[in-house]
Amino acid sequence: MVTASIPRRLARRSRTAIVAALTVLLIQTLIVWNFSNLDIGDEQRAGGGGGGGSREKRDRGSDRDDVGGHEQRQQQQHRKGAAPGAQEHSQAMNGYFSHRPKEKQRTDSNNENSVPKDFENIDNSNFAPRTQRHKYQTELMKKPVSKQKEHIKRKLALEGKVKENSLLGKTSNEVLQYVGNASKNTSSSNLKDSYKSSKSHHTKKSGSSSPEIKYELPPKCEITGKEAISALSRAKSKQCRQEIAEVYCQHKQGKLMPEKVTRLCPLEGKSSNNVQWDDDSVEYPTANPVRIAFVLVVHGRASRQLQRMFKAIYHKDHYYYIHCDKRSHYLHRQVLQFASQYPNVRVTSWRMSTIWGGASLLSTYLQSMRDLLEMSDWSWDFFINLSAADYPVRTNDQLVAFLSRYRDMNFLKSHGRDNARFIRKQGLDRLFLECDTHMWRLGDRKIPEGINVDGGSDWFLLNRKFVEYVTLSNDDLVTKMKQFYSYTLLPAESFFHTVLENSPYCDTMIDNNLRITNWNRKLGCKCQYKHIVDWCGCSPNDFKPSDFHRFQTSRPTFFARKFEAAVSQEIIGQLDYYLYGNFPSGTPGLRSYWENLYDEPDGIHSISDVMLTMFHAFSRMGLKRAESSLHTDGENTCRYYPMGHPVSVHLYFLADRFQGFLIKHHATNLAVSKLETLETWVMPKKVFKIANPTSDFGRLQFSEVGTEWDAKERIFRNFGGLMGPMDEPIAMQKWGKGPNITVTVVWIDPINVIAATYDILIESTAEFTHYKPPLNLPLRPGVWTIRILHHWVPVAETKFLVTPLVFSNRQPIKQEELAKFHGGPPKNAYMEQSFQGLNPVLNIPINTVQVEEARKNAALLGANLENLVDNLTSSMWSAVDICTTGLSSCPVMQSCAQTAWSSLSPDPKSELGLVKHDGRLR
Repeated sequence: MVTASIPRRLARRSRTAIVAALTVLLIQTLIVWNFSNLDIGDEQRAGGGGGGGSREKRDRGSDRDDVGGHEQRQQQQHRKGAAPGAQEHSQAMNGYFSHRPKEKQRTDSNNENSVPKDFENIDNSNFAPRTQRHKYQTELMKKPVSKQKEHIKRKLALEGKVKENSLLGKTSNEVLQYVGNASKNTSSSNLKDSYKSSKSHHTKKSGSSSPEIKYELPPKCEITGKEAISALSRAKSKQCRQEIAEVYCQHKQGKLMPEKVTRLCPLEGKSSNNVQWDDDSVEYPTANPVRIAFVLVVHGRASRQLQRMFKAIYHKDHYYYIHCDKRSHYLHRQVLQFASQYPNVRVTSWRMSTIWGGASLLSTYLQSMRDLLEMSDWSWDFFINLSAADYPVRTNDQLVAFLSRYRDMNFLKSHGRDNARFIRKQGLDRLFLECDTHMWRLGDRKIPEGINVDGGSDWFLLNRKFVEYVTLSNDDLVTKMKQFYSYTLLPAESFFHTVLENSPYCDTMIDNNLRITNWNRKLGCKCQYKHIVDWCGCSPNDFKPSDFHRFQTSRPTFFARKFEAAVSQEIIGQLDYYLYGNFPSGTPGLRSYWENLYDEPDGIHSISDVMLTMFHAFSRMGLKRAESSLHTDGENTCRYYPMGHPVSVHLYFLADRFQGFLIKHHATNLAVSKLETLETWVMPKKVFKIANPTSDFGRLQFSEVGTEWDAKERIFRNFGGLMGPMDEPIAMQKWGKGPNITVTVVWIDPINVIAATYDILIESTAEFTHYKPPLNLPLRPGVWTIRILHHWVPVAETKFLVTPLVFSNRQPIKQEELAKFHGGPPKNAYMEQSFQGLNPVLNIPINTVQVEEARKNAALLGANLENLVDNLTSSMWSAVDICTTGLSSCPVMQSCAQTAWSSLSPDPKSELGLVKHDGRLR
């Protein structure tokens, strides 16, 4: 017996030693899961590498809305969900794989185009010659090393065979063959009409890997270009696919693009006119001041910011023509309402869905010009285009005085660099087609001979003579340029420049669009528009209060962009005060901002199931607050029963800080059984906590989880962070300056399953880091926790809510849908590797009671599900106040118009009233 017990004791000791060794190895493995910061704001990293610093200086000086990236850096933008400076994956001895982001290189310039990742394998030689050798990018990360080397060799051999000036009709290894006759129409607008009447459907497959493509009419040619094939496979509608195929074939046959255009300018080079400006010149007005036609092209839901800008630029002697995007119904209703108050304001009877970089924007401008010329009662001298994100930096009187001095000039901002580079980065030598609210890249094309192509900012001031010429002329230049730019990316950034520079009016061009544009190259523009255009591009940054000094310049500038009140209303208030003086003392709402998020006429299908679920919960929270704070025992006058969907929802900001949601909703007063309309203000609770006792680690200032992270403005665009089981959350951290450090981030679901963990190397000058772990969906509903540790010592934690869904497709969720949304990921596996072994190490035990409760909650329906949502919501949100929009049977219920927070409270800075004696509103 004694002899037999000795091996057992040795075996137990061996097992204990093995477990201890594995634990040490596990901790060592965790420590090396490092990657450098994800969104660094320091200037050196943003502009460094590859000569980017000098390029950035040139680009920043152009002050124009432009596009981002570079074709030769497209490989650096490819890897999804990546982080810069990442090290190689390490593997723990116990079989767990470390989880950390893949590497993603940072681009150092915002002013050049690059090809989106969907097109990195595309052979661009199927059309006209390119000005440089094509670049190819393959998904090497998915291939073994040996196959990567073979693939690279094949690619190099192929590129060696491709000449820089390849001919039209180059073969491709992927071909779709078609037969039949095509329509003879050459414009996309005519194409749309011709296909609507066709009823026949044609389908063709090419090989096992080619997509099935259906058409109304069979194209006239073989579709051999990979870009066109890709566009056909991704287009949603048959009509769009038909247009893509038709335009491709017409171009391949040489019937679409002009080969040569007549230059009508008598000058050999570009006009070099200069202008001078003196602020004192406004004191000496001209005898015949110019009158301006302002064309406002607006979209979105920021109606109050638009009204404030309109109020600042309005004068009774000028004209205002407003186009609302076809998809912005709420804004269109607001515009129609205030436009009816003034005889010199009109709204277009037609509306287009203008997209970034799309041909539709040029069509909008040209149609607006034609409309203005046909308005015989509007006698104007200058055409100025503006958006709701613009704001004046000088007064109307100063603008009129300046333009009256240069009434024969046209003001456009040129790119200011070598032309070949501009053509390449702008994609002017590529063929694009807009349909399905997307710009599809179909291949290459030649720039027409005989003219100088120019371009720059799409914000300009044009005199009436040139507007008449570019709108009404049928000469060779205007006709062919309209044809060429109908199939061009960002046409409004080049069409007017090119026509003017080659027209009889070329000597009237001034290389200055009288604007200040806020290009902050250091923050970058990381291919933000690839979901609507087959190209990479970006937009300017928002002005902040620290930028105010830029408006006080002696240069002739009269407008600036971009401004966004949801990001910073303070800078707009500073500029408004600088131009027109302060509002009277005691004016309400000066630091408040309201922006509509939902409006009943738009229908509940305009919001997500997550939003609808949460907005209903917020409404019920407001009614509970009314009952608890306003109700008197024995009476029902302040007790309510919720009725129907919300009426409207507004975002509420105060002093440039998000204060929560304002939910307008119906409820039945139980005392009198009458319907009342109330508004509830809900505010998020503080969920970020520093460890107690506070550690000696002090760099972390804040951490937050959300979706729609805007790295350029460093905010979550999904204000309030409403998330459901199918969302993909991002964790953000804000840092103060200090020594280089490494922190560990741990994601913990509501039943203490560790969903993800990774380390971040925070460099000394880092300001923000953010990362979206690739979690398997659905996320388990409930309150999640993110812990941040330094040297395994807790530093801070934050929480976020993944709400269960009461609605699916805007209808009450069904029993059979519960498992899809509320059960969590299969086998609790949020990632390929499991982190269950870390629970005891990090002291995060899994409680069987919580597991069972989560299982029961996942099966709830109806009122029980609503109660669960209400309990979870109240743990993360507070109902701050409630008011009534009209009469109420609750005697102590306040009127919304008399509060400081309600969307119905006074907002004089944005309200439009009567025209004053000086012809202005402000």
